[in-house]
Amino acid sequence: MDGSLDTPLDRQIAAVRRFTRFYTRHLGVLREGLLDSPFALTEARVLYELAQAPELGAAELARRLALDAGYLSRILRRFETDGLIARDPVPEDGRRATLRLTEAGREAFAGLDAASRAQVRRLLAALPASARPRLVAAMRTIEALLDTDAPAPWLIRPLGPGDGGWVVESHGRLYAQEYGWNAEFEALVAEIVAAFLRAHDPACEGGWIAERDGAPVGSVFVVRQDARTAKLRLLLVEPEARGLGIGRRLVEHAMGFARGVGYARMTLWTNDVLVAARHIYESAGFVCTAREPHTSFGKDLVSETWERDLTPD
Repeated sequence: MDGSLDTPLDRQIAAVRRFTRFYTRHLGVLREGLLDSPFALTEARVLYELAQAPELGAAELARRLALDAGYLSRILRRFETDGLIARDPVPEDGRRATLRLTEAGREAFAGLDAASRAQVRRLLAALPASARPRLVAAMRTIEALLDTDAPAPWLIRPLGPGDGGWVVESHGRLYAQEYGWNAEFEALVAEIVAAFLRAHDPACEGGWIAERDGAPVGSVFVVRQDARTAKLRLLLVEPEARGLGIGRRLVEHAMGFARGVGYARMTLWTNDVLVAARHIYESAGFVCTAREPHTSFGKDLVSETWERDLTPD
């Protein structure tokens, strides 16, 4: 055996390096111009960040991209010379300026964005439909594990053996503790989970668990309502894991899956007393389209239907 691969850690290092070489070659990021454009990878990322956050400062941009300030300054000078960005002085601080894309800059970014979408579309189209959610889930797992900015280590993974029971138990326990709902609600969750485990289609339906320090702390499901509409179900985050952005990320993960398998819209059913969940839905772009009083789970409630389009943001 090669002496450099004697330990498990050595073998893990070799595997990560092999994956990095494979992925950078597969996406063509080593070429001089990214996606046959005049921009290198770092320059394209700068354009992307400015397109997502208008009026961003140079210091914040450097922090987001973990770039050396001098290197970023050279890129920005070139962009300014080429008419891709403009600097606007901050009124309350004449020493500072915000950056924004000009019309030419927006056009340059739009071309890059379209080329990137087309590249990823080709990558996914080469896979069986049933394999695409697995690829996306694996990528999200890598992202979560390596996100050192997270306040505590957690990840989102696909539903596994035993998770269905945890989802039912957690919903029954938390909704009884926090809202006084009776066993009728736990029975409803058990029916939803049982139907999913018995007959879900992995090509267009999925369930995920948020895991922190090896223990489940959250859940979300996507099921098929019709050929164009996905339904978001069973969003939950345990109290000790709230405030970490897990609920928001679970919803984003579900929306990303739904887009990836071809749904055009997403809907969900909730109740107006679930204030924290409703805030997550609203911040994710959902709009309440219907409200109806009802008596369920031992309480007088107002049910709500929320919906949103899933076309690219």
